[in-house]
Amino acid sequence: MAKIIEITDISAPELDVYARLTHAQLRNRLEPNKGIFIAESPKVIRLALQAGCTPLSLLMERKHITGDGAEIIEKCPEIPVYTADREVLSSLTGYELTRGVLCAMRRPAPLSPAAVCDNARRIAVLEGVVDSTNIGAIFRSAAALGMDGILLTQTCCDSLTRRAVRVSMGTVFQIPWAFLTGDSADWQVFLKQFGFKTAAMALNEKAIPIDDPVLSYEDKLAIVLGTEGDGLASKTIENCDYNVIIPMHHNVDSLNVAAASAVAFWQLRKP
Repeated sequence: MAKIIEITDISAPELDVYARLTHAQLRNRLEPNKGIFIAESPKVIRLALQAGCTPLSLLMERKHITGDGAEIIEKCPEIPVYTADREVLSSLTGYELTRGVLCAMRRPAPLSPAAVCDNARRIAVLEGVVDSTNIGAIFRSAAALGMDGILLTQTCCDSLTRRAVRVSMGTVFQIPWAFLTGDSADWQVFLKQFGFKTAAMALNEKAIPIDDPVLSYEDKLAIVLGTEGDGLASKTIENCDYNVIIPMHHNVDSLNVAAASAVAFWQLRKP
């Protein structure tokens, strides 16, 4: 039987997870096994549940209890469902709920980079990508266009921020990913141990066009994308096997990293 709880006090401590805890507090770096993330929208919540994530509570507009959220409630009858009208929920969370349903969930156990690379042929490596919207969009493109996994440097935004999860449309639960350790020299040595050649998406005189046949002939390729402003670090570019450029028109020098990732994933997908 669902535990439907009408919100009468938005300052109630059980609602802190939705309103007053920072992402760092939710992630709980000191005790990762106790970390929490927020999944937004019924579709994303369903994918998280299918991936084995443990739900802790639901927050939804009253109309969704018998509407878009009914299936989720049925799947999770043992957890509390906090509810109110849209205006109350907006005052609680500080933003409009895109699809009127949020779920607080336990963070899944992190994968190792080795687990991501094992049996993979095409992966993305993200260096210093800090915008959660870009992270979510890159995950969505990677899943849709055939990447086998994603590796992120420690300077990247966490893939389980609320916005990243929402923008990814839940693909963060479908494509394996992990955080790398060490500097670019360390993780490039690591990738070579798994047989990967590295292709840095970078604007320089050594770059070859993204449609150069030599790239598609590579059995294992890691597509390396950099931060939104400055791109990849110079050392990262130097250490990569290839520097790759997307040819541009009208004197445009580059694309947003999320757009560039979609082009790269499509062109460099598995042969």
